[in-house]
Amino acid sequence: MPKTQLETLDKTDARLLEALAENARAPMKELAHAINLSGPSTSERVQKLEARGVIRRFTIDLDLKALGYTLEAIVRLKPRPGQLHQVQHMIENEKRFISCDKVTGEDCFIARIMLMSIDELDPLLDAFHDRAETNTSIVKSVPIRGRLPPFELAARTQPKSAGLRGLHKRHKPS
Repeated sequence: MPKTQLETLDKTDARLLEALAENARAPMKELAHAINLSGPSTSERVQKLEARGVIRRFTIDLDLKALGYTLEAIVRLKPRPGQLHQVQHMIENEKRFISCDKVTGEDCFIARIMLMSIDELDPLLDAFHDRAETNTSIVKSVPIRGRLPPFELAARTQPKSAGLRGLHKRHKPS
């Protein structure tokens, strides 16, 4: 059975990914210091993680409130019969939807929208009402956004034969 990407990560890769998640613009020298490697070795690891598809892209984290988007809402959408693809297309083409998940359960889509004011909410959702039922919740705060999953926790759930190369500590029996 082929190994998963998680199974081929070592502790140094995990620390490197955490450092990059904290600051993707960090100079290679700073990243190297954080993971106790040389600059060329760190650069090579980053390139390998990119080549394997573990790192897809380097991006920025915008403060949307500073840009005038003061209201964030979560919208659950349940398309009416035969309207699934049209609703998905509408979501994809409305730029105020900043993320959307297609899910199982009663709703088909759970999306986040950003608005400059509450006055934008009804006109935005009115366009969907012929094609879907909507349920909206206003976001009061976001205690966790964009956190990485725990590499070590996920590694512990893998079978021991998975060859995790040190992602979890092995304890010798006393």
